[in-house]
Amino acid sequence: MRDHRKLIAFTKARELALEVYRVTATFPREEQFGLTGQIRRASVSIPSNLVEGCARRSERDYLRFVDIALGSARELEFQLDLAQELGFLRENGRLIGLSQEVARLVAGLANSLANVPSRNDGCQGADSGPLRTED
Repeated sequence: MRDHRKLIAFTKARELALEVYRVTATFPREEQFGLTGQIRRASVSIPSNLVEGCARRSERDYLRFVDIALGSARELEFQLDLAQELGFLRENGRLIGLSQEVARLVAGLANSLANVPSRNDGCQGADSGPLRTED
């Protein structure tokens, strides 16, 4: 089975989700079930789908969940931009920068998986390079 904790994309996505919860706690109360909820769901969806993908047996399923994580990452980027335009984000862009970094890492993981012949030995396509942490 693949170990999601060894993926840099996962560790950064987890960090992003935690930061999103901290920052959105300051959003207007009337947005609790609106943009705040959407942003939180998208941020949690990224690491959650990486975990679920790593737990799947087939390369095809793994890639499908990585693709879903990528969609959530792009969705989150838009939502954070919108929150900033609405004046809800009062920080210096760190959260938006982190969301962009996570999107790049997940896209890189998806690209590496799409370009690797099917194998059954761990986190295929992420055995080296910037996509994995040190063991």
